Order: sequence, then structure tokens, then C-alpha cells
Amino acid sequence: MEITEMPIEDFLEEIGINPVEVIIAKNGKIVPEDEMVSNDDEIKIIMVKHGG
Repeated sequence: MEITEMPIEDFLEEIGINPVEVIIAKNGKIVPEDEMVSNDDEIKIIMVKHGG
């Protein structure tokens, strides 16, 4: 996916993922959803499951 620099939260919403339900690793490090992402970054989306 070709993107310009944008906050990870906006990127996730653009691809239909709720930012509250995932943890993001950018270039191997866990980062907050307001971190900026660009085409040169490797993004790993980790789904968080919880229940009661």
C-alpha cells in the first residue's frame, strides 16, 4: 500500500482496523497510535483479544 506520512491511527482507520483493538510495532518497536508512519516503515499489526 502506497501512503504518504500520516499518523498510524489514520492509517489503521483507512484500512478498516479499529486502533483500540490493536498494538502496532513500527520497525520492530511498539509505538503509540499517534506515531507517524511512511512508505519506508515496516508495520506489524498485533490483534488484542480479551474477554471476561
